[in-house]
Amino acid sequence: MTRSELIAELSAQYPNLLARDIERIVHTIFDEIGAALSRGDRVELRGFGAFIPRQRDARTGRNPRTGDTVSVDEKSVPFFKVGKELRERVNHSAVRSAGED
Repeated sequence: MTRSELIAELSAQYPNLLARDIERIVHTIFDEIGAALSRGDRVELRGFGAFIPRQRDARTGRNPRTGDTVSVDEKSVPFFKVGKELRERVNHSAVRSAGED
């Protein structure tokens, strides 16, 4: 699901809210998650999961096109750890879908 699909889905579920207000809410939530991660903070959404910034060490990589070795600088990357409720919901859905075949 893309951001615009999420906004459209929420607009359909909540017709009493203006689409531009829903769009502003969705953008604000994503912007705040991104800002927290860029500060090095963990963002936990109970029942859904947690976004955690992880540090990747500097390393020597390889250019796939030329095969030359290149140095890759140390960097921070976002990591998502799925929550228990979401994992169970997805697994239950997968089991149900497999049984329909």
